[in-house]
Formats: sequence, C-alpha cells, structure tokens
Amino acid sequence: MTAFIKYVTFDCADPRRLSTFWSEVTGYAAMAMEDDFAALAAPDERGVRGILFWRVPEPKAAKSRMHVDLASKNPQEEIDRLVSLGAQKLEYREGNGTSWTVMLDPEGNEFCIG
Repeated sequence: MTAFIKYVTFDCADPRRLSTFWSEVTGYAAMAMEDDFAALAAPDERGVRGILFWRVPEPKAAKSRMHVDLASKNPQEEIDRLVSLGAQKLEYREGNGTSWTVMLDPEGNEFCIG
C-alpha cells in the first residue's frame, strides 16, 4: 500500500480571501468557509481531492520550500487571467527542456505555470 496526496494545505492570514483566489484559479468549489478555515473540493476525480486554508498568526517569512505547479494549454492567456485575479508575475524561467513562469498568489505563496 502507498500513500497519496489527498489535500494541499496553505497556512495563511485570510482563509476566505485566499480560498476564493484558488477557487477561481482551479475551479475547485467552496466546501467550507469560516474565519479561521476554508476548504475547496475538487471538481472531479483527477488529482488532489481538495485544498485547505488555515489561518495562522505569523506572516510568511521566506521562500516556500514546496509549491504548486499548474499547467495550461495557453500559458500566457492563463497568466494574464491569474494576474487579473490578484496574482503577481515574478519571472519566466527555462530549463531541463521546459519553460515556466514563477508567480505569487495574493499572500505571497509561490506557484508556477507552464
């Protein structure tokens, strides 16, 4: 038997705001929405079952050691959409035969799209 990734969890200052952003990014639907906790459910059986958001008192202090990688058939169009939702574009990178753009969500969590 092996383990599988059931949820991806974000520590954050504002679970409602951050879960709304990630719901718009991924199409995951709101399952729970409270001041200290929010949960999103996957729209289908592919990938991670849900995304969780927990309020923590301390601010993000350094680069994340783990991040989400997104894929799109039209990365530039999706980058533009993500920026309109509140993301920030950091930089474009290439390596190992692929390319991606590093971005920040509204609370400064790094993610990539390629």
